[in-house]
Amino acid sequence: MLDLKQKKLFLLDMDGTIYLGDQLFDGTLDFLREVRSRGGRYLFVTNNSSRGVNAYVERLLHMGIDFTTKEDFLTSVDALIWYLHGHDYDNTLIYAFGTKTFRQQLVDAGFHIADHLEDHIGLLVCGFDTELTFQKLEDACILLGRGVEFIATNPDWVCPTSYGSVPDCGSVCEMLFRATGRRPHFIGKPEPDMACLSMEKYGYSKEETVLVGDRIYTDIACGVHAGIDTAFVLSGEGVPEDIEKYHVSPTETYRDIREILEKMR
Repeated sequence: MLDLKQKKLFLLDMDGTIYLGDQLFDGTLDFLREVRSRGGRYLFVTNNSSRGVNAYVERLLHMGIDFTTKEDFLTSVDALIWYLHGHDYDNTLIYAFGTKTFRQQLVDAGFHIADHLEDHIGLLVCGFDTELTFQKLEDACILLGRGVEFIATNPDWVCPTSYGSVPDCGSVCEMLFRATGRRPHFIGKPEPDMACLSMEKYGYSKEETVLVGDRIYTDIACGVHAGIDTAFVLSGEGVPEDIEKYHVSPTETYRDIREILEKMR
């Protein structure tokens, strides 16, 4: 049984959890205000690596969330940067397979990013690439054939949109696997790093924390691996049958963010 009234840190997935496309779900604003009014904290934890935090702040502002700041976000790129700094990649020449924003975030974090295919590249990092080209796929196959290390931000198969879904990072990595036989080490959800980093950064315990998301195999699995409670919402990609399909059990299942709000009051 999940006692939402006792939770202080709410780790929130975004796409499919608090909005879909450019439309906030009913109850999102009231939920965020309720968390703050109780002295709690919410943190938007997203596997989407195609845009930086500033873009997310701007996007939510246009949706009507005008009280959020950069400190309210943690992306899979943040977790990737944390991982790379902690595993001695600071001096490695990196090929960044992703958007211009993805590349710039790595540059800003002090990493050496190759401008094109080079002989001395030692690591391929892959994110959700909304600027995908065949040239990037070809470069990645060449690098994987050379045996360079391979790390990806997240294993999501699809990214939900207002018109359906589009291939996400996991789908592209699967395509590269089919071509090269190489799979990456994934950093984002379902690995526990993002949840653990969130609790460590803001000083909350596992008992005080809950992860809310619409995907069993990434969001809910992340919370399970981190040892925290999870709330599975049916407003995005996930369906109840996914619990048995992926053998991952959420603490509780809810219709949407509105129902979670109702259970908190």
